[in-house]
Parts: sequence; structure tokens; C-alpha cells
Amino acid sequence: SVRGVELRDEALRAAGAARQVDVVVELGAGEGARTGVRTEAGCAAVADAVAAAATLRLVGVAGYEGEVPEADPERVRAWLLRLTGLAAAFDAEGRFAAGIGEIVVSAGGSAWFDAVAEVFAELPALSLPVLKLLRSGAYVSHDDGHYRHLTPFNRVPGEGALQPAFRLWSQVVSRPTGEQAFTNAGKRDAAHDLHLPEAQVVRDARTGEIRPAEGVTVTGLSDQHAWLRTEPGADLEVGDWVGMGLSHPCTSFDKWQLIPLVEADGTVVDHIRTFF
Repeated sequence: SVRGVELRDEALRAAGAARQVDVVVELGAGEGARTGVRTEAGCAAVADAVAAAATLRLVGVAGYEGEVPEADPERVRAWLLRLTGLAAAFDAEGRFAAGIGEIVVSAGGSAWFDAVAEVFAELPALSLPVLKLLRSGAYVSHDDGHYRHLTPFNRVPGEGALQPAFRLWSQVVSRPTGEQAFTNAGKRDAAHDLHLPEAQVVRDARTGEIRPAEGVTVTGLSDQHAWLRTEPGADLEVGDWVGMGLSHPCTSFDKWQLIPLVEADGTVVDHIRTFF
């Protein structure tokens, strides 16, 4: 926003910034979308504000197509064409800062990166080289819920597939009835903003044998516990471990500052540090 430009300029001036900070104008994904400027005229106003700020320089445009309302291939493509059209218009109007070596055009979550790649490939030549920046992140770990449903590979299965890399191991600490159990992982440990964890396998506490979590369903999470519903005959007792698939990598990574990296047999071979 214009006000955001003013605030950043004021802060940089107050800090005695010795060089200009590179910025991009974000095109909003539509009416009601979360962030970004919703009209091309509004984007031009922000670009003008950047040009008037001695501490900033405009180097490109960006957006997030994952926020397109009622997203489908046609709506996402239409918005992406608006984004690349904005880049071309800004270039033709001389709005990008003098002296930059390339123009940044950036988009991309993990649900529509195929559409982003296709539309970016169609971008006509501009006056400078273009850095086509895809910002997908969830593909790193994929998941067993939200992105399992949304992944572009569902639309183009011949291109391959992503495999989920997260598994949360949670130990059964209570088995009060034949229809209920509790494990020792909850909202502090597992993503739960979009879907609850999915019980997938059970590791037997006595033998170490791993078997499918048949008849076991996560029905809720408390701060430190998962609520499990168990069907008659479900093989689960206190001490057993339940391996759970997670949904939504974005809110899985932020639960853990140090994530064990394991081989297929469960051997820990490294740790991944996160910074959220």
C-alpha cells in the first residue's frame, strides 16, 4: 500500500539506511483476497510512491495465486496473466528503477505451480532480463491432507508425484474404553488448522512390529493429547506408538525447532533446524 511505502521509507530514513532497499509491488489475487493491491491502478499508485521514496527502488511485481477466490485453472490463469501484464505495463511505462539488472516477476505456492510455470513461460521479452521466481514451499515435505488433495500432480499424473515426508509418532498413554484412546501429542505438536492428523500405522510396544492403524481415527486434539476413536477389535494398547500423517506443512514446521530426519527404518541420521 502507499501507506506501507511511507512507513518503510520513514523507518529506513530514521535508521540512516546507506543504500536503497529493493521492493516489489504485490498484485492482490482478487476481491476479498488476503494481501496485495487489488487493482492495476492501485499498483501504479504504489509504484509512484516507491519512486518518490529515496530509500526504496522498485525491481518487480509479485503475488500469490493460492488466494484466488474460488480457484480453478481458468481463474488462476486469468490472474497470472494480469500479473505478467502488470510487469509488462510497468516496464513499458518506465516504472522499474534505473540501474537494476533484471526485473523480478514472482508467484507460486504449491497448489498451482504448474499454472505459474506455463504463464511465466509465455511472458514476452521485456527491456531487461526477467527473474521468474517461483516461491513454492510445501513441496519440500508435501503432506497427507491439504496438499495431497491440491497438488498439481493430481492434474498431470503422468509427470510423477510428491511423497509426504512428515510423520508424527505419538505414544498411547490411556485406553479408558474399547472405543477410545489418548496419545501424548496435541495442538503443540501437530498441524490442525485445516485437518486433524491421520492415524496411519501402529508400532507395537512389545515387539516393535509396525502394522496399519486399522480402526483408529483421530477425532480431536487438546494442547498435549490426541483423542482417538477405536473400532471394535482395533489392536491398540497403552505404550504402543501411533504414526500419524499431517496436513498443511506451513503449520507443521512451526511446531518444531529441531526435526529429526530419519531413514525408512526409522534410524535418525540428521536433524533439520527451523527458524519460525
